[in-house]
Amino acid sequence: MKRDLLGRKLVVTGAARGIGEKVARLAAARGARVALIGLESDRLRDLADDLGPAASWCEADVRDGAALRSAIDGAAEVMGGVDLVLANAGVVAYGTVRQTDDASFERVLDVNVNGVFRTLKYATPHLERSRGHVLVVASALSFMPLAAMASYGASKAAVELLALTYRQEVAHLGVTVGLVHPSWIDTDLVRGAEADLPSFQGLRRRLPYPGNVTTSADRAAAAIVDGLVRRRSRVYVPRAVAVANWAKGALNSPLTWPWARRFAARAVPSLEREVEALGRHDQLTPGTNSPTVETRSP
Repeated sequence: MKRDLLGRKLVVTGAARGIGEKVARLAAARGARVALIGLESDRLRDLADDLGPAASWCEADVRDGAALRSAIDGAAEVMGGVDLVLANAGVVAYGTVRQTDDASFERVLDVNVNGVFRTLKYATPHLERSRGHVLVVASALSFMPLAAMASYGASKAAVELLALTYRQEVAHLGVTVGLVHPSWIDTDLVRGAEADLPSFQGLRRRLPYPGNVTTSADRAAAAIVDGLVRRRSRVYVPRAVAVANWAKGALNSPLTWPWARRFAARAVPSLEREVEALGRHDQLTPGTNSPTVETRSP
């Protein structure tokens, strides 16, 4: 195991499960001190216990600015600073624009966009002191619209521009900023969507590569940790997602509209029926009756 993060101090939001948990484990194994921020205090405590003295944890919701600021400041105090940040917390909601309820749509934007804004804002003083690096977890859907994923796609497109703007704003401080663009990752979010909405799996199979494959959370975490070590400006998981970024003009052009229209016409009716039958728009955290609050991600 490489020790290329020895002595580095990493803050991870959405650390209780999924990619956040995997990144924390791998970063600690490679020598980092890790501060775990999220909800699900039992999972955070257990993870910190597993990682040993190199890890600390704090329960905080990225929607609560005061709590998040206290958690980040507390992490810096415990670790003696912050060198690296992974802004990972994110959620998804089910349903099309005409179907999704207002509260679910707003919640996705608040966690996925405003939560990243708050993370960046309150981490900046610490990153300035260390001339550190931050990775913001966006998505392949930052540049690829997908029917029935409007709130998630809108949030990830917004968070990409937020991170790119922040990159310009802090460059003179010596802080560097990168984006992570995963496709479908084998986490509770994807498994939960397939369990809740049977048509979702079929929809993914009909997408062109790499939209029709699922990447392991371990592989995604390895790419992210390497991105932290190398201060990468973009991390694509799998790497073929880079093609979608480079070709996003063509993907959203009149040339591809006939295919997109046929694809959506086939997928949308069944997905809307399944969401209606499900009776909710929020995804539930596994093992609880509460909406998912920290996940990863298509």
